[in-house]
Amino acid sequence: MKFEELGLKPGLLRAVSSRGYTKATPIQAQAIPAILKGKDVLGGAQTGTGKTAAFALPILEKLSEKTSKGARNPRALVITPTRELADQVGESFRDYGKYLSLDIIKIYGGVKINPQIANLRNGIDIVVSTPGRLLDHLQQKTINLSNVEILVLDEADRMLDMGFIKDINKIIDFLPKQRQNLMFSATYGNDIKKLAKGILRDPVSVEVTKRNAPAEKVEQLVHFVEKNQKRHLLAHLIKDESWYRVLIFVRTKHGANRLTSQLNKGGIPSAAIHGNKSQAARVRALKSFMKGDMQALVATDVAARGLHMEGLSHVVNFDLPNISEDYIHRIGRTGRAGKSGIAISLVSSDDKQYLKRIEKLLNTSIPEGNVTGFKPVFETPANNKSTKGNQNRENQTGKSTKNTNRPVKFKSKNKSMGAFGPKPSGPNKRRRQSA
Repeated sequence: MKFEELGLKPGLLRAVSSRGYTKATPIQAQAIPAILKGKDVLGGAQTGTGKTAAFALPILEKLSEKTSKGARNPRALVITPTRELADQVGESFRDYGKYLSLDIIKIYGGVKINPQIANLRNGIDIVVSTPGRLLDHLQQKTINLSNVEILVLDEADRMLDMGFIKDINKIIDFLPKQRQNLMFSATYGNDIKKLAKGILRDPVSVEVTKRNAPAEKVEQLVHFVEKNQKRHLLAHLIKDESWYRVLIFVRTKHGANRLTSQLNKGGIPSAAIHGNKSQAARVRALKSFMKGDMQALVATDVAARGLHMEGLSHVVNFDLPNISEDYIHRIGRTGRAGKSGIAISLVSSDDKQYLKRIEKLLNTSIPEGNVTGFKPVFETPANNKSTKGNQNRENQTGKSTKNTNRPVKFKSKNKSMGAFGPKPSGPNKRRRQSA
């Protein structure tokens, strides 16, 4: 279906066309007419299916029918689980609404609150926010949600995983009873059903992909490897298969910092993003990665949602996630917008229980990949004083103890190099995380 057939204003069609889109995706073709009719919607769709436009375009259409300037309260509220997702959803609203007279603000933590307060005083039509910072504004009475006509819960399953359910309920208490509610989720479990039942009123169900299923064009592979060889195998794969940009997921913040340091020492320019990083540091790391100045981005699950990375070919699960559904969101960073991608999981004996749960969720086994040319690297402990003896043995045997898997030096993008290489290229405990 073409966008012209959806009944959108010329300004919106012009903005959509400027982004190179002519045909609506299945989620857009089903959700946009329902939202324009004022229906509550429960949407099930993977990342990379055009989900953001599916709610942003009709919201912009509806709010543009009545506009005003000066001090005014927001009429649409979009809640997301992470800063990165809030930032990208906010930018999408601005891009699609650039020919309309509507004001959009992004509200999240990790940055100063005073500029946000000043913008709110000037009058806002659409707020895109994380739960924590929005509650800060509500407690300080710097935002008034009494005029909200449309509420969107984006990546609702992730918000539940991060322990935001109490925050969401607190926010809803500040909203008018009569409003339109939209909820989007990539996975659909009992918790989502319960949340939807409490918020949505006679919703239209829009589901364009099989529930709890990964993106169809993502090839999934596992490599079984000893835990102490994971980073060496990762470096070997990056070098041997010429991965120019790879997103790597780890389980902990400390693990992200440690792996980033190890990759940098091995000649692979890398950066880490996680909840302990300031928003400025996270933005810098993402920009460097997207520009091609960084070859690897190491992230905790704070980045599993909302990171739109055009053309990202590889995602690596250095650690498998504790929550099986997070696996789907992680690998959804690749294989977006109809393009293919590869998701590789490095599985040690400690990870096998998580792999079993993931395969049960997917209702399929993930095939084992082939690795050629990799030799395990056994390092001498730093406090071992027999270095000289090792050197003598090397001289006697004629064999080097150097790490032959060390990746070659990565060169930053230049005129002959693009960001993707040579230019044509049991129960899980939940707790609130920082957003």
